[in-house]
Amino acid sequence: MARADFRFSFPHRVRFAEVDAQAVVFNPRYLEYFDIGLVEYWRAAGLYSGPGLAGGPEAHVVKAVVEYRAPILLDELVAICVRCSRIGTTSMTVQFEIHGESGEDLRATGEEVHVVVAEARGRPAPVPADVIAKFEAYEGRNLRIPA
Repeated sequence: MARADFRFSFPHRVRFAEVDAQAVVFNPRYLEYFDIGLVEYWRAAGLYSGPGLAGGPEAHVVKAVVEYRAPILLDELVAICVRCSRIGTTSMTVQFEIHGESGEDLRATGEEVHVVVAEARGRPAPVPADVIAKFEAYEGRNLRIPA
């Protein structure tokens, strides 16, 4: 996917604590980068005003995929790109890309599926209508999966 397909991106400079002895970002940090991007995406869509989620649903990650394309190095400035790609009855699928400073310098792609839950024990619950409306307004398109 082209970077232009993402309405939202968030800049992040790689810190010393995020890299290994070769000054390359540790693999698990990519999921952390996705989480940073997701919080900022939610904020941009009007769901997060911190501390805590303002009207946002409780959700559990049920799937997380990272595909590594090229290393990210110490002190690099990267763009964490995020978009909600679809919303089901109880789940939301979010896509991620991490690009280097040059824009189309793709370093990693990812996808997470979040299931909305009614309680901490994890019973699935419908994605709230106001959440759907905010994501669709932000993305400028219908995100619901046809029934």
